[in-house]
Amino acid sequence: MARKRILTALITIALTASSLYILERLLMPKYVSAIVEGSLVEEYYSEDKNHDVIFIGDCEVYESFSPITLWEHYGITSYIRGSAQQLIWQSYYLLEETLKYEKPEVVVFNVLAMKYDQPQKETYNRMTLDGMRMSLSKLKAIRASMMEDEKFVEYIFPLLRYHSRWSVLTAEDFRYMFRKDKLFHNGYYMRVDVRPVQTVPKGRKLADYRFGERAYYYLDRMVELCKENDIELVLIKAPSLYPYWYDEWEVQMEEYAAKHGLLYINFLELIDEVGIDFSKDTYDAGLHLNVTGAEKMSIYFGKILRDTYRLKDRRDDPELSRLWQQKAEFYYAMKESQYRELEEYGYLKSLGARPPESTAAD
Repeated sequence: MARKRILTALITIALTASSLYILERLLMPKYVSAIVEGSLVEEYYSEDKNHDVIFIGDCEVYESFSPITLWEHYGITSYIRGSAQQLIWQSYYLLEETLKYEKPEVVVFNVLAMKYDQPQKETYNRMTLDGMRMSLSKLKAIRASMMEDEKFVEYIFPLLRYHSRWSVLTAEDFRYMFRKDKLFHNGYYMRVDVRPVQTVPKGRKLADYRFGERAYYYLDRMVELCKENDIELVLIKAPSLYPYWYDEWEVQMEEYAAKHGLLYINFLELIDEVGIDFSKDTYDAGLHLNVTGAEKMSIYFGKILRDTYRLKDRRDDPELSRLWQQKAEFYYAMKESQYRELEEYGYLKSLGARPPESTAAD
């Protein structure tokens, strides 16, 4: 009888746990048709883990570089582990986690996150942390990111946070409970629409232009982590026109890079050289690049990566070539679909724009 009671209890526990898991999967936000950036982090886990370059950072990386373009022009394999308003401690722990799966030759970090020295908003925390698989790195990222009114246990058991979503559930919540459609291209978020820059915003005066101690602490840890793993770390500032990048911030990054022997590239100073045209290469008036801007950035930066770090052209690898051919087909199919959708609404025609030719290398 005792054995039967134990077995019954175990079955009850298992059924309860399964029910709670299913309920949690139903109630968690899906980030598929709205705020799709919330799906960026989790897509990494279903990918092949064999990348020469890993990008980490905020929207200025996941909308400024196209891994498909890097592959087609230079045979460089890359992945962008980006997320919306990714804070530097989140970048650090995502990198720490990534190195459990693979060891790239180069890591690229966008330095805009240095402006933040404290957690900012739960919504952005969730868009990064909920997508991470459970690990020690995730637990440490949660501790570092939580706002004062947030609860650690609600990150471990998201059902406690999202239980009230019953009233806003849609068919999408049921459709994507366990599996989502692929939305990104090795972490790149494609946008083909165009909204030209009309004015360039000016920066307001700050009381203190120094980056915070916490931001420097995690940048130091990132440098050390890369050194320990024999990985080259590159610091960049993407060419977004705003948020405003101050001269005082630029000096700090130049000095930091020089002190630690790092390559630092401010693409704001290279807009003309890269060929960025802010009447065509942005979809939101200079805050982010669209696909034509990201492809230009990738062609320019890929040459630097290849020549500086002697990254091997891997296009002669039959297995990799087959894999990346599939990725490219998905990339160009999505690009064509987005252009077609915009044309149906008359958007491109009203701008006098046409879909550009493929940037694939001959």
